[in-house]
Amino acid sequence: MNRRLTRLVERHAPQLLTPVGIGPDSAVTLLLTIGDNLERLSTEASFAALCGVSPIECSSGRRTSRRLNHGGNRQANAALHRIVFTRLRFHPRTKAHYERRTQEGKTREIIRCLKRYAAREVFNLVRTVSGVPPL
Repeated sequence: MNRRLTRLVERHAPQLLTPVGIGPDSAVTLLLTIGDNLERLSTEASFAALCGVSPIECSSGRRTSRRLNHGGNRQANAALHRIVFTRLRFHPRTKAHYERRTQEGKTREIIRCLKRYAAREVFNLVRTVSGVPPL
């Protein structure tokens, strides 16, 4: 099954398999999300919202913060989650980012930011192949 998925991704968007953490299962899930919603994807922000990784302002009156959008395509969100946690294990720049943000006391925002970065990267890699209009 994994070889079949790899062949499909290599045929339609081979550049998606080159970044760290993006495996064939995550790539196929994200390609299906993009393909099913092509008319809704004019920017990478719209793709992030579709995947449920766009930030939403939430405030308690005293402080303003952001949280992840809990809507969107849950399978695409899970694929981005797998990408982020794989990168946290194997990618030195992601590890360094995690350590730096932890020292700053931003522990709740780290995964949200990393998912958003992953969504931006995937969208920009797939944009030219899928026919999503450039920005």
